[in-house]
Amino acid sequence: MLRWPVTVLLLACALSAQAAPAPAAADDDLGRFVADKGLLGKLDEMRGRISDTTSELVVTAMGFLGVPYRRGGNSAETGFDCSGFVRAMYEQTVGLLLPRRAEQQAAATQPIDQKDLQPGDLVFFNTMRRAFSHVGIYVGGGKFIHSPKPGAEVRVEDMSGSYWQRRFDGARRVLVGTPQATAQQPATHQSP
Repeated sequence: MLRWPVTVLLLACALSAQAAPAPAAADDDLGRFVADKGLLGKLDEMRGRISDTTSELVVTAMGFLGVPYRRGGNSAETGFDCSGFVRAMYEQTVGLLLPRRAEQQAAATQPIDQKDLQPGDLVFFNTMRRAFSHVGIYVGGGKFIHSPKPGAEVRVEDMSGSYWQRRFDGARRVLVGTPQATAQQPATHQSP
């Protein structure tokens, strides 16, 4: 059980050692240890898998452009509401079952700074005079994909538009393997 935290600590040290040369001999020993164990190669492999997964997530989401909004909807056949769309995309591409409602998704994910957004991260907005009442998936370039409202369809929007800027509530990253992200929530009230 202690193995993962130690591995993560070693990887973090390896990254910092790789980013800037370390003057101390102890850091050289750590660098040799990391190299001997092949941890940098494993880290590169993990980075590649994460990048592939987020790319697949965004491409999959784009495949649903034009699917109509439907309150409580969570499939292409029935239509999607915002949180149903996000949940379906993560379940289909990552195999991760996020909670059903937007505010639950916000609570189950890691807050990040807007400047740190990466494709696949979640973006939240206050569209109903309450925090985290709307959610979408960041696709890059300041844009996100979402299922916006009744009468509309899944579409890509620019976050720099004044409507979205005024209502931006925060960004979150889905951390694969966290118990909050994998727990199923009852679908008693769906958020648009």
